[in-house]
Amino acid sequence: GAARGTPRRDLLLKLANLMAEHQQELAEWESRDNGKPVSVARDVDVALAIEHFRYFAGWADKGMQGKTIPVSNTDSFAMTVHEPIGVVGCIIPWNFPIVMLAWKWAPLIACGCTCVMKSSEKTPLTALMMCDLALKAGFPPGVLNVVSGFGDTAGEAICRHPDIGKVCFTGSSAVGHKIAETAAKSPQLPRVTLELGGKSPLIVCEDADLDEAAAVAHIGLFLNHGQCCCASSRILVHESVHDEFVKKCVAKAKAVKLGTEEGKDQGPQVDKIQFDKVMGYIQSGKDEGAKCVLGGARAGKKGYFVQPTVFADVKDHMKIAKEEIFGPVMQLMKFSTVEEAVERANATDYGLAAGICGTDISKMMGIAKRLNAGTVWINCYDDFDAAIPFGGFKASGYGREKSEYALANFTEVKTIQFPTVNFQA
Repeated sequence: GAARGTPRRDLLLKLANLMAEHQQELAEWESRDNGKPVSVARDVDVALAIEHFRYFAGWADKGMQGKTIPVSNTDSFAMTVHEPIGVVGCIIPWNFPIVMLAWKWAPLIACGCTCVMKSSEKTPLTALMMCDLALKAGFPPGVLNVVSGFGDTAGEAICRHPDIGKVCFTGSSAVGHKIAETAAKSPQLPRVTLELGGKSPLIVCEDADLDEAAAVAHIGLFLNHGQCCCASSRILVHESVHDEFVKKCVAKAKAVKLGTEEGKDQGPQVDKIQFDKVMGYIQSGKDEGAKCVLGGARAGKKGYFVQPTVFADVKDHMKIAKEEIFGPVMQLMKFSTVEEAVERANATDYGLAAGICGTDISKMMGIAKRLNAGTVWINCYDDFDAAIPFGGFKASGYGREKSEYALANFTEVKTIQFPTVNFQA
């Protein structure tokens, strides 16, 4: 029940343990659903989801803490309590289905809420498998509910429903605006958390270890076939190291192994819609004068595989430098000064993430403070530890997922005050 954290803790741990027992099976269905290689689904996606449930199990019997508040009236006592917000409507995307489910389910269960979740119509399978595991773990019927459907029907119904007190959405910024607008028309005026798109910059300074920086850029862009909201899709490289850095990035991208079986790195795009969109951006880059130094075409004749693609000499006005591609397409851009790099990095409506590579930590900390992004990674990228908050600035959304900060998404703060007798010593 919502009043006791210990049973919720135990349920979360049981669910995590069941996921670990079925980790290979979950990974195989995640791969069939989404297209990512089985080994990546198992060792990254499902593994992260398991750890997320275990992390928030630790908060279930510790996180609902209020305060006692000293007030000016000495004959009065004031306190706050944190209460579950109630029914939460969750809408998750197709790029990380089981991870996004975990990011929603784990904290809301820890806080004592219930959930109605809409999985993506493109990737519904692992969410249904998780329902089965939740029942086996002992979750009471009705606590966790999943509907498979489309956004303009099932998604809109969740946003408008009068019994839903909170809406959580992960997806594009365009849909995020619609979610906020629709939820505002609900009688209950549910609170909304949005984790949206990005066009994240990665700044490679002239003093960077270029091998390390190339590895950071590679993970930042090519993770999950480039289908990642915080992908480092604008890589600003100091002009003095640009040419050498391009060679290193191309070498790493050439080594990517395509396929969905064990040991592969990059699967197909999720469907023809996404494939055509990515290929359209590649053609746009060529048409606008960017230099395609690797890839730039379909890989093979079967499946929606896109060659790992690297563009150099990309300019800020180009479409591939401004819009979220959501595919394995890297953009490399020159800069001359740190001031210029920061200004260009911030010249976007998005603000989800950013990265910096270099060896002068004082300089990098100074850059990090000036970047308008919810997460700034220094000499690393895409570290999704459950204890670290994640969320965006500007058109990349509001609210934070993961970490202790996520608990605030699913609780209401109630003030209780009552009179006392002030005994004088």
